[in-house]
Order: sequence, then C-alpha cells, then structure tokens
Amino acid sequence: MATKVVSKKSTDAIRHVAAQPKGKLNTVYQLKIKLEGSKPPIWRRLEVASTVKLDHLASIILDTMGWDNSHLHQYIVGKDFYSLPDPTGMMETLNESKYTLAKILPEEKSKCLFEYDFGDSWRHEILVEKIIETEPGVTYPRCTAGEMACPPEDCGGVWGYYDILEALENPKHPEHASYREWLGLGRSKKYDPTKFSVKEVNKRL
Repeated sequence: MATKVVSKKSTDAIRHVAAQPKGKLNTVYQLKIKLEGSKPPIWRRLEVASTVKLDHLASIILDTMGWDNSHLHQYIVGKDFYSLPDPTGMMETLNESKYTLAKILPEEKSKCLFEYDFGDSWRHEILVEKIIETEPGVTYPRCTAGEMACPPEDCGGVWGYYDILEALENPKHPEHASYREWLGLGRSKKYDPTKFSVKEVNKRL
C-alpha cells in the first residue's frame, strides 16, 4: 500500500478498479477459495493477476491449498467446463490454457467451482472478493490469509477425511494405528488439522 495516510473508505476507493477495463496488467483479483463440505471451513485468500491463464491458475490454487497436483482438475462455470485438452475428444471441455481468470470471472462477487481429483472430488468454491490495483513492491501471486490444514491426498474426499480424523482421535478405533502409519506420524507425533501458515504457502508460491 502507499504510505500516504488516508481513511479506509478513501483507500478502498483508490484500490477498487470496478470502472477499469478488466484484464489490465495492473489489475489483481482477491479470491477466497473454500473447500466445499469442510466444517470448520478450510479456506485460503489469494491475490493473483487478472491476466493469469487458467492452467497456471490451477497450479497456484493447488499450491495455495496444499495439494500436490498429482490428479486432474477442472473449472465449472455455469454449464461450461474448462480443463486440460482431452486427447480422445470425447469430453466437451474448453481448453483452460486459452482463457484467463478475468475472462471466466469478469466481476466482483463472481463465483465458479474448481474440482481437483475426480475420484475424491475435492470441490472448491472460488469467489472474487475484490478487483484491486497492484501494490508497488509486491510479488504476485500471494496468499494473505487462510484457515485449517489441507486434507491429505487420496483420503476419500471430505467425508473420508473426517472419518480419518475421528479414527486418529480415538486410540481404540480399529484403524487408528493404520492411519497413523499412513500419515507417517510415528509413535508420538499428532496430526494437527488446524495447522496453516501463510508464510509456508508463499514459500510454495
């Protein structure tokens, strides 16, 4: 932010670019990404250039959430699906590398779904909270906030994840030991579902 002292209302007015043509290089989207079905919510706040292509954005989202990008993904915008090109030509999807973030979500409060791993079906709601100007000296993309740890890969989706957490909390659960071994927890280490660090996310980004 600039060092000039102004009111919060004035600052918001300066930073908002609703009247600007979307997709300009000095335009940044503030996104809130929330994992559907998670309670308490697993979410991240992300700032990313409006001109980013969807294939690159997918990698940014996965790094921000904490996934390892080992599965397929797709964006769902209304009745349209954006993903990697299907070599068989059987899937009616649009090539994500040809579209920008600003193209599919042109306005503040626009929403879409981002699905990762079609087996576990991790569905994320992406909300455009604000469209703002870049700040001098800031490198984008960046994560600015979030809560809760990302579930482990291949754990059976949201409900499978909560079954695992329940088993980990109960030493008498028949799968307690196997889940601890699967997660590499050893004898004394505990799995912390609340663990999240903006600093660690930005290292990945």
